Amino acid sequence: MSSSQLVPGFDFQQAGQQVLRIEQAGLSQLEQYINADFVRACQAIIACSGKVVVMGMGKSGHIGCKIAATLASTGTPSFFVHPAEASHGDLGMIARQDIVLAISNSGESSEIMALIPVLKRQQNLLICMTNNPQSSMGKAADIHLCIKVDQEACPLGLAPTASTTATLVMGDALAVALLKARGFTAEDFALSHPGGALGRRLLLHVSDIMHTGEAIPCVGSEASLRDALLEISRKKLGMTAICDAQMKIVGIFTDGDLRRVFDMGIDLNHAKIADIMTLGGIRVRPNMLAVEALNLMQQRHITAVLVAEGEQLLGVVHMHDMLRAGVV
Repeated sequence: MSSSQLVPGFDFQQAGQQVLRIEQAGLSQLEQYINADFVRACQAIIACSGKVVVMGMGKSGHIGCKIAATLASTGTPSFFVHPAEASHGDLGMIARQDIVLAISNSGESSEIMALIPVLKRQQNLLICMTNNPQSSMGKAADIHLCIKVDQEACPLGLAPTASTTATLVMGDALAVALLKARGFTAEDFALSHPGGALGRRLLLHVSDIMHTGEAIPCVGSEASLRDALLEISRKKLGMTAICDAQMKIVGIFTDGDLRRVFDMGIDLNHAKIADIMTLGGIRVRPNMLAVEALNLMQQRHITAVLVAEGEQLLGVVHMHDMLRAGVV
């Protein structure tokens, strides 16, 4: 049949749902293979002083790349080596202290089998992920992880579908178990993702984005309301701190406070800032994570906050600074 012709009355929805049912059934079988061998594999990786080198051909290779990436980003140094390229020089990338995680559904990958004698000679621990512990790779493995499924979602039983899903999930199980065992934190995760939004949210501190020095809106407690309003206008942060001569915080005055002053009918021409400011003011420390300061600002419904050590004013951070830094 031509690829442009469809089976009469073909039901795409029913076909898609059948794939999900088959793959779900395959995954339900996988739990039995999270066993003593899985524990041994985790313990070996935790004890490894080198890296986890993942190998696989074809679709197993594609899954292997993802497993290596997941391990690397969750605290287990790892990288992928293509088995065919390894036979032509890339095997030199694998050091003696490394663990090799070799993936093949059948367990008969000729490209990987050709490498095993060299890996054995180099005394690399070999973890093989296959559907058959009695396969060539299964027998050669120091630790075997079974990924057997009864049926591929492909109706021809040819295209790796349920088996690659099972392989991916087994890799995720390894990575997450190792992550938990290491006590890996969100901050640790961010260190390997500094360029993304997560990294910015978890690594950026208030001190990295706060306004300092002459950029801080600040007047003395003897200042008039007019002086404070001019300072707010100059610094464009919608507020000003009120400090003594040593930059110790006395209070804060915001554009929101100004609206309340209007409602109170105070004489704007003669009012002193000390009479209408908010004493103290909400403040954060410079080493606080920017995302924590953002959460505080949102909880208090404010757009700017003082940055201080004790009573000493060090800076001011505004909601717009969070936006520019990509924290929001």
